[in-house]
Amino acid sequence: PIYVIGSFEILGEEILGVFRHMFFSFSVTLSNPVEKVAYLTIFHILFVLFVWTYWKSIFTLPVQPGKKYHMSYADKERYENEERPEVQRQILAEIARKLPVYTRTGNGGVRFCDRCQLIKPDRCHHCSVCAICVLKMDHHCPWVNNCIGFSNYKFFLLFLAYSLLYCLYIAATVFKYFIKYWTGELTNGRSKFHVLFLLFVAVMFFVSLMFLFGYHCWLVSRNRSTLEAFSAPVFQNGPDKNGFNLGFVKNLQQVFGEEKKLWLLPIASSQGDGHFFPMRALCEAQNPLLANEEQWEDDGIDEEPHDSGEASSLAIERET
Repeated sequence: PIYVIGSFEILGEEILGVFRHMFFSFSVTLSNPVEKVAYLTIFHILFVLFVWTYWKSIFTLPVQPGKKYHMSYADKERYENEERPEVQRQILAEIARKLPVYTRTGNGGVRFCDRCQLIKPDRCHHCSVCAICVLKMDHHCPWVNNCIGFSNYKFFLLFLAYSLLYCLYIAATVFKYFIKYWTGELTNGRSKFHVLFLLFVAVMFFVSLMFLFGYHCWLVSRNRSTLEAFSAPVFQNGPDKNGFNLGFVKNLQQVFGEEKKLWLLPIASSQGDGHFFPMRALCEAQNPLLANEEQWEDDGIDEEPHDSGEASSLAIERET
């Protein structure tokens, strides 16, 4: 541990030395005081937002399902003591009927986590790293060493956005001095190495973050999580990748909230509590004008297939 701490101290001193020498070079080169103030002001604003969003992404703990989704002691004891699978299905089906759960497993069963002993809410998944079920889980991010889900997805998006702007601003401001050092206008050899290193790191992270941020912007516009992009959520009528897609504006409001003044600040403003999400199928059912002819034809099917569909939807499959 002492060796690791010492290594981090040496690395930190080297990085601080690069930035200290960079700012010294800039202060010498920038002759206009207004230009200095403008540069440092923008730099510190982006830096504060970058650190703030990164802090919120790390220390905002993922939200677990509420108590009503957990099995009570009596139900748990009854479920574990029962050896017949069909009776176990009935026990879990009784619990699921009381909950606003609409997504199913691949074969139409109610999503149940045998590790956490709970009925999974819609868009909830079990994280093997955190060993908990996370509401609207997107992925487990190694950059922040935390699960990205309902509680901190907005903070994670803002962290990517401000990191992207931060790297772009550093690369744009350093590039001018990189050209001057390269053409021989500035002769400080040590500063040349620092500027070259800073420009390379900023451009490298900018390119990486650009693809990652663009991908998550696409996910937000479709109201999908990373897990749902790879495996479409399954409803009672089958898998539907656009099951939660309510339109571009409403999809943004799901993540950032309705108050636009809070969109760019790492302050919790997402809609709902993470247990229930509006679905496109329910919205179309409430407004018949939005339903197409095929859906009306499906609603007009006789009762026998409908009953068989309900029976299949009550089939329970353990899912971890």
